[in-house]
Amino acid sequence: MNPKPNTADIDLTDSFEKIPVQIFKNAREGSESVARTIAALIREKQAAGKPCVLGLATGSTPKNLYAELVRMHQEEELSFEGVITFNLDEYYPIEPDALQSYHRFMQEQLFNHVDIRPENIHIPDGTLPKDQVKAWCLAYEEKIAAAGGIDLQILGIGNNGHIGFNEPGSNVNSRTRLIALENTTRLANSYEFSNMAQVPRLAITMGISNILLARKVILLAWGQHKAPVVQRAVEGHNTEQVPASVLQQHPDCTFVLDEQAAAELTRFKSPWLTGECEWTPKMIRKAVSTLALSVNKPILMLTDNDYNDHGLSDLLVHFGPSYDINLMVFNGMKNCITGWPGGKPHVHIPNHPERSEPASKRVILFSPHPDDDIISMGGTFIRLHEQGHEVHLGYQTSGNIAVGDEFVTRFIDFVAGFDDMFGIDKSHVSEIMEDARAFLRTKRPSDMDTTEIRAIKGLIRRCEAKATCRYVGIPDDHIHFLNLPFYETGKIEKNPPGEEDIRITMDLIRRVKPHQIYAAGDLADPHGTHKICLDIVFEAIDRLKQEEFMKDCWVWLYRGAWAEWEPYEIEMAVPMSPGQVIQKRNGIFIHQSQKDNVPFQGSDAREFWQRAEERNAFTAQLYDRLGLPHYAALEAFVRHHF
Repeated sequence: MNPKPNTADIDLTDSFEKIPVQIFKNAREGSESVARTIAALIREKQAAGKPCVLGLATGSTPKNLYAELVRMHQEEELSFEGVITFNLDEYYPIEPDALQSYHRFMQEQLFNHVDIRPENIHIPDGTLPKDQVKAWCLAYEEKIAAAGGIDLQILGIGNNGHIGFNEPGSNVNSRTRLIALENTTRLANSYEFSNMAQVPRLAITMGISNILLARKVILLAWGQHKAPVVQRAVEGHNTEQVPASVLQQHPDCTFVLDEQAAAELTRFKSPWLTGECEWTPKMIRKAVSTLALSVNKPILMLTDNDYNDHGLSDLLVHFGPSYDINLMVFNGMKNCITGWPGGKPHVHIPNHPERSEPASKRVILFSPHPDDDIISMGGTFIRLHEQGHEVHLGYQTSGNIAVGDEFVTRFIDFVAGFDDMFGIDKSHVSEIMEDARAFLRTKRPSDMDTTEIRAIKGLIRRCEAKATCRYVGIPDDHIHFLNLPFYETGKIEKNPPGEEDIRITMDLIRRVKPHQIYAAGDLADPHGTHKICLDIVFEAIDRLKQEEFMKDCWVWLYRGAWAEWEPYEIEMAVPMSPGQVIQKRNGIFIHQSQKDNVPFQGSDAREFWQRAEERNAFTAQLYDRLGLPHYAALEAFVRHHF
């Protein structure tokens, strides 16, 4: 007789998930794990004398995966000689050498660096005449069948749930075909193009039925911006309106996620619903603030019934009654609101987010691009200076790729007119300017900017950043343009951070010896620059943390350009009056090259000043709904403990 199972030993953590999920600390660790799976499959097929047929994806998601496969080929003798590949999709129409072409992507990311046979590479053709596409798609499927079918299909996931370019509504029986891209997809991919008009409206993609025929499927998703759609695909209904959700019916499919992409899964979003929960202060704050917002009540108005009706009876057992819990959370969140981000000098305020001493602090504000400082924490930036702190700006990258060509032309005209007006000898300058004009006149979408053009664009952004600092009152010798080398590729694709990036950052920290460091924790940035810049700051801090001055240094992370901290995460909330909101807006307006039609803007069509104001106002509105003091806007920060 089998013993009766002890229900207390059953792990219910993943009970809401309809697709197996593997979660890793970051994209690199997840990619390395998938690379090992692929390598094992390749070697298994080689040992059996059979080809390994891989279905491959493009975009930013698999870059770390391909980099690890290249490393394994170079350092661990992983051979791709017997590998056959079929790519999911390609823009249409597009030339194979265009910067945004998936042909070019695959060559640069993988194929140029391994020993795969050219005849074993298959990628949809974006140059076909339209009347030949249908026949080509049928032939593509026949090639997959002739190769024995796909052994392992790698996928990413779009913000609207698309896999490949199978947009919402794609039939589960859809085949390889030409498809019209949704505007949301074009917006999401517009960061790869200079402007929205250049994003193709069509694409060739394998169908959902082709994907489901693969013997094994691994879907990769990284970053906070993918979390909502991952939750819908994994825990929601199987529906063609979320194409990735149809993978629930695949017999061998796994989602591989980093912690940010997994954040909306019930096990993380509401862990109290999946079994036993460790009630840390942060978890209590999360549960109570989530409950208050879901029932649309201020925190102090929540009742025992509210807790019981929403799966929080365990919280009452350990910390109840509701009155005590409500008061604890309310006071904790209220104490995080301060108009003194550098601490109120010479006044001890219990539970204040910052120290009062030293009264005047040295501060480094790291800004990934030359405008993230004023966009994401402009109110706090201004207040720190006005309250007497020594504020230094560390502009981490030039930001040159985000300047439109028309701005270069405008400034060339200005320089030329300035020289003519004052009769300045301009022989060398004229040569540079004329070369720049000639390049821009014939520039194609697939062309990278020349070194001179990038330098001009970087100078434009540098001048805007300096003007913003002068608007705030920051002296010139407190403005530091770091120009980190990883950024200077001339493309959206950046180099991995290197020792020189870390050394430059360490040198600034050592020179200033700050009491506060502010850094961008906005990991929803679709270009990835914020993430790389944050990793560099963290590595620099880690190497410096034993030095004496670092014992007095606190690190605060800001967001705001792409996303915002959740209320339960916020450890310092800096309020702004309506006048201070306008003051911040005027500071943002100084960055004229980033107004109106901004290159590589991503899926959010609003201008950056609009994003910032609406996010700051929304945070204030959430605080108001929770029953906390009501302000026009709030800038939010989370402390990083190193």
